[in-house]
Amino acid sequence: MQTEIRPRLRVDDSHLPAHLHPVIKQIYAARGVKEAVELDNSAATLLDFRLFRDMDKACALLETALHQQQSVLIVGDFDADGATSTAVLMEGLRLFGLQQVDYLVPDRFSLGYGLSPALAEQIVQLAPQLVITVDNGISCLAGIDIVKQAGISVLVTDHHLQGEQLPNADAIVNPNRHDCQFPSKSIAGVGVAFYLLVAFRHHLRESGYFERQGLTQPNLASLLDIVALGTVADVVALDANNRTLVHQGLARIRKGQTRPGIRALIEVANRTATRLNASDFGFALAPRLNAAGRLDDMSLGIACLLSKEEHQARRIAAQLDSLNQERREIEQGMQQEAQAVLERLVAAQQSIPDAVCLYQDDWHQGVIGILAGRLKEKYHRPAIIFAQGDNDEIKGSCRSIEGLHMRDLLEQINTRHPDLIVKFGGHAMAAGLTIREADFSDFKRTFEALVSETLSEEHKQSVLLTDGELPAECFNMDFAMLLQQAGPWGQHFPEPVFSGVFELVQQRIVGDKHLKLVLKHPSGKLVDAIAFNVDVRAWPNTAAQTAELAYQLDINEFRGKFTLQLIVREIRAC
Repeated sequence: MQTEIRPRLRVDDSHLPAHLHPVIKQIYAARGVKEAVELDNSAATLLDFRLFRDMDKACALLETALHQQQSVLIVGDFDADGATSTAVLMEGLRLFGLQQVDYLVPDRFSLGYGLSPALAEQIVQLAPQLVITVDNGISCLAGIDIVKQAGISVLVTDHHLQGEQLPNADAIVNPNRHDCQFPSKSIAGVGVAFYLLVAFRHHLRESGYFERQGLTQPNLASLLDIVALGTVADVVALDANNRTLVHQGLARIRKGQTRPGIRALIEVANRTATRLNASDFGFALAPRLNAAGRLDDMSLGIACLLSKEEHQARRIAAQLDSLNQERREIEQGMQQEAQAVLERLVAAQQSIPDAVCLYQDDWHQGVIGILAGRLKEKYHRPAIIFAQGDNDEIKGSCRSIEGLHMRDLLEQINTRHPDLIVKFGGHAMAAGLTIREADFSDFKRTFEALVSETLSEEHKQSVLLTDGELPAECFNMDFAMLLQQAGPWGQHFPEPVFSGVFELVQQRIVGDKHLKLVLKHPSGKLVDAIAFNVDVRAWPNTAAQTAELAYQLDINEFRGKFTLQLIVREIRAC
C-alpha cells in the first residue's frame, strides 16, 4: 500500500528550554512535551507509588508473607512483559528476604492466557500461601475464585483494561482499574511489578523493619535493566514516566551494570552494550525472549533473565536465538500464504478490504500475533489472524491502526452477538480472543462490517509523519549523536524521521531484499543509506535520478569505524 510522506505541522516550542538544539526542541514539542520536567529522566521524577489503588493492601500481604516466610507463587504470562515481570518479582522479593518464592507460567497452547480455571487447579495442588499475578489477572475472575476458595491469598498486579467486574482478589494493583488514580495508564506489567517492590521497600522502611533487623535496604535500581527491556518489548506508549524507566535501565546497561542474561541476549543479537538503545530492546532482544513463549516454554526466557552465571546465560541465550530463527522461518511461510490470499482478494475487489480476518488450521498459534502485525503494517488495516486451538475452538490475535480501539470493538461484537466470542481481552492496538471454529465465517462477517462502520477514509490512509527537512548543518555525526541522546524513543514518542529529495548515486540489492544506496544531499555531501525489505520488483530503479525519502539518521559501526548512515523508511522515485 502506498504510504504518504507528510511533514508534521510546526508547533509552538517556546515553552521548552532555550539551551535545546532548535531542531530537537521542535521534535519534542511536536510529540506533545508540555514542560521541561517531562525531559528529566532522573529516577527522582518517577510518579509516586501511593497513587496506585490497593498498594497499601498489597504491601500488607507482602509483609505478612515476609514475617511468616510464606510460600509465594508468581503467576506470569508467556510474552516478554510477562517474563520480565516474573523475573523482577522473583529477584526483588528475594532481595527482601522471602525464601520460598517460585513462579508458574501457563502453557500457551494447552492453557492459554492468564490465571485460567485449569491453571488454578494446578495452583491449588501446589498449595502456595500467596499467589501474585503479573501482567495478567484483571480478567481472570473464574480462576481467581478457585484459588481463593482453596484459602490462598491472591494479589493481582496487571495493566490490562478492566472489564465490567473486578476479580475477587485480596488486592488489585492496576492503573487501568476504573478507580485507580495512577496517571501513567500505559505503564507495562513489569513497571507495575517494579512499583510494587518500591512501595514495599517504603512500607518496611516506615515501619522500622530494616533498622530492627540490621539490614541494608534493597537496591531496587538493580532491576531497572529488566524493567526497561519489558517496557519496550510490550510496545506501551512511552509517556514521561515510561521514558524514565527505560532511560534508567539503558543507562545501567551502558555502564556495564546489568545481569548475565541480558548481557548474553545483547551478545547473541550482535549488539554493543555501551551503545544499546531502546529500539535494540524492541527489535533485537525482545524477539529472542518472546520466541520461548511463542514456540516452546517461556520458562526458558525467565531462566535466562534470572541466570547468575555467564556461561549458563550464554547457553540459554543461544537456545533462544535458535528458537527465534525457527520462529522467523515459520512466520515467513505463514506470511506468504496470507499475502497470497489477500492479493487475490485485492485483485478481485480492486481495493484493499477494510479489515483483514484470516484463519488456516495449520498456522502456528505462537506466531499469529506477529503475522497480524505484519499484515497491519503492509495493508494499514486492522487484522485478526486465527490458529487452531482445543475443543473445536480457534484462537485469534488482533492488531489495530489509529482510529480503531481493538478491545472496545471486540466488546461491541460481544454485546451485539453475545454467543459469538468465547473470551477476549487486550488493549487499543493489540488484543486476543477465542471463538468456536464453526463461528469463524459469522465472526469474520461481523468484524469486517463493524470495522467498515468505524473507520473513516482518512483512517484508512497510510501516512508517515516526518519532522520535515533536516537543515544541511545537522547532516553530521554530532547531530546524529544528539538525537540518540534525546531519547529514549518508542511507541507514541517516535524516533525522529526526516524527509527530503536526494540524488541517487548508487543502488544495489544486498541480502536478497535490502536496498543499499549512496545518496547525494542537496548540500553536495555523499551519504550511505539502506532501505530494508524493499519491493525488489521496483528497486533498484535505474531510470530514477532522484528520490524523495523519509529517513532516520543512524550511526553505523563497522570494524570499529563509525559513519553516518540513513535508515530509509519510505522511498519514492522522482
